[in-house]
Amino acid sequence: MIPAVLVPMMGGSDGDRVRVVQTLLFVTGINTLLQSLFGTRLPTVIGGSYAFVIPVMAIVQDSSLAAIPDDHERFLQSMRAIQGALIVSSSIQIILGYSQLWGIFSRFFSPLGMAPVVALLGFGLFERGFPVVGRCVEVGLPMLILFVVLSQYLKNVQIREIPILERFSLFICIALVWAYAQILTSGGAYNHSTEVTQINCRTDRANLISSAPWIKIPYPLQWGAPTFSAGQSFGMVSAVLVSLIESTASYSAAARLASATPPPAHILSRGIGWQGIGILLCGLFGTGTGSTVSVENVGLLGSTRIGSRRVIQICAGFMIFFSMLGKFGALFASIPFTIFAAVYCVLFGLVAAVGLSFLQFTNMNSMRNLFIVGVSIFLGLSVPEYFFRYSMAAQRGPAHTKAGWFNDYINTIFSSPPTVGLMVAVFLDNTLEVKDAGRDRGMPWWVPFRSFKGDSRNEEFYSLPFNLNRFFPPS
Repeated sequence: MIPAVLVPMMGGSDGDRVRVVQTLLFVTGINTLLQSLFGTRLPTVIGGSYAFVIPVMAIVQDSSLAAIPDDHERFLQSMRAIQGALIVSSSIQIILGYSQLWGIFSRFFSPLGMAPVVALLGFGLFERGFPVVGRCVEVGLPMLILFVVLSQYLKNVQIREIPILERFSLFICIALVWAYAQILTSGGAYNHSTEVTQINCRTDRANLISSAPWIKIPYPLQWGAPTFSAGQSFGMVSAVLVSLIESTASYSAAARLASATPPPAHILSRGIGWQGIGILLCGLFGTGTGSTVSVENVGLLGSTRIGSRRVIQICAGFMIFFSMLGKFGALFASIPFTIFAAVYCVLFGLVAAVGLSFLQFTNMNSMRNLFIVGVSIFLGLSVPEYFFRYSMAAQRGPAHTKAGWFNDYINTIFSSPPTVGLMVAVFLDNTLEVKDAGRDRGMPWWVPFRSFKGDSRNEEFYSLPFNLNRFFPPS
């Protein structure tokens, strides 16, 4: 979905878009494999991040690039500039992760402070839910209803003692509704519809399959040598920070859904460090965006109740495989966005509910706690909505100074609900009547998990494979 928005703006053709989709899928597979093996080891997928769209668009709209007359050359130069900014900015996460600075900062977190942040991870994505389903109701609504029925009402249906519908409901629903959408398209249901309807409903509008090669293996620097600009790199750092915060919330949600203990500070830092390496790989391969933990896949943990990292590692292998077989990858990439939006209505809601579940460890009879949770969730939704509506009306963000990097910082950070929620919740939680509020904040439950040795189950969940803990002992 991200390449579908950015590549045409950069001057890229359908063939370029296919290559970017393939590259993004390839790097997603590699990053997921690295994170599940050596990072947090939680069953999470590391995919493309929307947080990078604002600074990437700022690079694409740079006057020096916009003036290039040839579309393909403008695409290549834009991609090289994005690569350079990603490579430089990735160092922020690498440093914060491997220096343990983010782990030290995480000691200011509590169940009360993290509840709004994780909840906003799901609630903050409401624009990608039913508003997108509404663009093609005849496809999106059946998908939503069918997914809820199969995954919840019929989840106890078993074949040979295997809960088929609970585990494979998403796959079954997508296959059925995709076939249904293909029938509508082939039958001419959208031949005289508006352009917006055709884009969101038809299965043959993407033009990806015909443009995709049969075999194409992505490789580093495939678009040419990256170009570096201090201003563009500083602007991209804002997206890296947003990605860091959103991933922290996603790790907490994934751990809860996978029945693991909350990630200790050392493990959280290790995961952020590997995610920084993931963004570096995005820059080297040229994915057009950075990476973060996939929120929809975190929600899928709750829907399928499969929290095995081995499953995620096998899926990463499939991602790498399909990315090299261009026709197959393009086939899956041609699924109408409306189908995914219907699934998001359920998966993002599950993630939001996981965030709210942290409140069970706090005292919600405390007016202090009610104030912190209410204000942080409201501002976490309200502030990004203001930035979004302003940007849609004015075609630029509220921050519009002569310093482009400063504009990217403000517009990116305050457009992220979890980031706004974290700033408000953590600040209030650590400054407002803190002295005797430890029990109300849920700290008696939270504190033992800060250290790797604080709970005997941590070794099972977070120890490195191949007995690598001998060389990198957790603290």
